[in-house]
Formats: sequence, C-alpha cells, structure tokens
Amino acid sequence: MSITDSTMDINILYFAGLADEAKCHEEKVTVQQSLSLSGLYEHLSQKHRFSRPQSQLRVAVNDYFVKWTEDIYDGDNVVFILPVAGG
Repeated sequence: MSITDSTMDINILYFAGLADEAKCHEEKVTVQQSLSLSGLYEHLSQKHRFSRPQSQLRVAVNDYFVKWTEDIYDGDNVVFILPVAGG
C-alpha cells in the first residue's frame, strides 16, 4: 500500500475569526483516511492555535451542515462555522 492509498486531500474554508487566526481563507490539507471531523478540527486547531473549542462550532461538508461524526472523503470541502447571533 502506498502513502496515497492511506491519505486524502481535504479542502478547508475559513471565515470570520477562524480565518483571522489561520491567516488564510482556504487551505488544502493531506490527512489520514481514518481521520474524523473532530480529529480534523483538533489537528487544525493545534496548527493554527484556534481559540474556539469544537463545542462552539458547527461543521459543514460539501455545502451541507453535518454532525461531527460524519465521515469525510478525499476531495471534500469542509467549513467550520462560528455561531452567528441574529436580531
């Protein structure tokens, strides 16, 4: 098995405070295929030193809100979304 068989490329989009902390609005990361959304956020949180815990965010994959337990696949677009207050 080659390294490409066990990894996947995920496109990450950042908005608002997360974009500020990551110092970018978009990045591609290569991660293990078995990585969960929670694990992905933990990895990125350590890399960028995000101030928000996962519990304060929602997550969307390929333009749809999903649960943190959903699987992710090679080429997926993932967005971590801060809560928004409306009025």
